Amino acid sequence: MYDSKKELFNRNVVSQFDLSTAENSLLTAKAQLAQAEAQLTYARNDLSYTVVKSPSNGVVGTIPYRVGALVGPSIPRPLTTVSDNSEMYVYFSMTENQLLSLTRRYGSIDNALKSMPGVQLQLSDGSNYSQPGRIETISGVIDLTTGSVSLRAVFPNEGHLLHSGGSGNVVIPSFRENCLIVPQIATLEIQDKKFVYKVSGDTPERTVVEVTPVSNGQEYIIESGLSEGDVIIAEGVGLIREGMPVKIKK
Repeated sequence: MYDSKKELFNRNVVSQFDLSTAENSLLTAKAQLAQAEAQLTYARNDLSYTVVKSPSNGVVGTIPYRVGALVGPSIPRPLTTVSDNSEMYVYFSMTENQLLSLTRRYGSIDNALKSMPGVQLQLSDGSNYSQPGRIETISGVIDLTTGSVSLRAVFPNEGHLLHSGGSGNVVIPSFRENCLIVPQIATLEIQDKKFVYKVSGDTPERTVVEVTPVSNGQEYIIESGLSEGDVIIAEGVGLIREGMPVKIKK
């Protein structure tokens, strides 16, 4: 309408008043359109609040609210929890002495993170998780109450066998070369000391040995107390007494 009024005004058919009236009507219509578009945007925003979208993919936990319940930002409990468990973080601790040993072995914490072999995860039922993980971070602060440092390992979880909140044991492999090992059943522990019966001639002699603090559950690595070629009693050490004659089977 405004365009036609303008054309008629240019031909001196209508007055300036008629042109101004048409222009005002046009501006009013544009303002009403902008207001309607703003209301549409506001309505779309309100509608979007009825759909809750997770910021990441994962497994959904329980939903404590029933259909029809009024929910909003101020509700005391979240709608649900979404866990992205394609990879799982496993948090565990290491003593200060173990951290010192690890640092000395690799030269620094950064070198340890780069060079350490993959770690294994023993699940709560005693079975071993099929895929190895890697240690990602080692805390730089030692907990004064426990004397330990926190570590985080990450494990792949394509089969979704691992779940948030689960428990288990992290097994860090340790490799030693050219070392002496003895069966654990060949040792005797008295007052936090470990002994073996070393045979000299036909007489057993109880000998103190130092072993590594970490073992595979079947054998000990000997740090001191035995030398290559020493003969020890491998079974029945609980029945042996010093000075009791023994006969070596060949």
